[in-house]
Amino acid sequence: MEQPVRKHLVVSAVNIRKGGTLTVLRDCLQYLSTRQDLEVTVLVHSRSLADYPGIRYIEIPWSIKGWLRRLWCEYFTMHRISKRLPETELWLSLHDTTPRVRAKRQAVYCHTSFPFLKVQARDWKMDPKIPLFAKFTKYAYKIGVRRNRYLIVQQEWFREGLSQLVGFPENRIIVAPPQFQPVPAVGEPDAIPLFFFPSSPDCHKNFETLCRAAEALENEIGAGRFKVALTLRGNENRYAAWLKKQWGHIQSLDFHGFMSKEELASYYGRAAALVFPSRVETWGLPISEFKPTGKPMLLADLPYAHESATGAAQVAFFGVNDFQQLKDLMLAIIQQNFTNFVQIMPSEPHLPYADSWADMFEKLLFDEDSSAR
Repeated sequence: MEQPVRKHLVVSAVNIRKGGTLTVLRDCLQYLSTRQDLEVTVLVHSRSLADYPGIRYIEIPWSIKGWLRRLWCEYFTMHRISKRLPETELWLSLHDTTPRVRAKRQAVYCHTSFPFLKVQARDWKMDPKIPLFAKFTKYAYKIGVRRNRYLIVQQEWFREGLSQLVGFPENRIIVAPPQFQPVPAVGEPDAIPLFFFPSSPDCHKNFETLCRAAEALENEIGAGRFKVALTLRGNENRYAAWLKKQWGHIQSLDFHGFMSKEELASYYGRAAALVFPSRVETWGLPISEFKPTGKPMLLADLPYAHESATGAAQVAFFGVNDFQQLKDLMLAIIQQNFTNFVQIMPSEPHLPYADSWADMFEKLLFDEDSSAR
């Protein structure tokens, strides 16, 4: 009996190395490795990052050595590769940019929220790569974007913002919330209220608003009444060193440093509340990880936090730079006053929406809606 012809699909992910984007790549390829009806080719800088059976790999190790090489890879190398490959039904780029390739359909998974970062003067001093990257990605998203049948994002606010930024119709931007492995909280809350902010020491994470709030609160009620744990030590980069120099004398601040998953689970259990003041996020993973505890969360009043907190039992929002408002909310938790905390109720998602990779590829490969052409 003649075997049906398998559709050929390409996934390009040459710039992915770590973090949430690597999780997306692995989840995507793990699913595709189960599809017997698809012939899958994957472009990566190293196969060892995500090696799954039944998939053809093309390694391009030099693609991660700077942005100029990355762009050359996207617009010249991939074009040559696409001409040598079998006829491609779908080319899915998992890292923000639209490559110049031969394919019946193209789609791009857009991770980077930096185009929506409100750059501050201090960012240029602390880490100029971040404001430069924010400016660059505004233009990188636009290059060739109309070649795509769909764009993919993780949140509704990102869909709306990206549509306006690049002039791409919202009904061709799929919202696909990421799937997370839970980090179960271990143990009971400390006797002295502990406020916890787990994050990398990057200047857009906005540790300074929390540090200022802790300083103001300690000046108001004294040391020994609360603790704030930070996942930076103060020697990681220029920003971390500045934070330690400015607020290292505050007794209530614990510059703990990087935490393993086991330590993270312990601190989720010990914490009285999560604080998350970041100025921009694609999602905000600690919000999702902490949410099952049912304990209070103090979040920056920004669209990503409102969406990530959906379903949370006790949430209060503060102005992203308003340390006085954050200080007052921290004091309310110490005093067991939850008047300003609310439950965030789920809402019906807007279409197009995908809650699994199976649902995603059904849309990407087989959607015949004329509006998406």
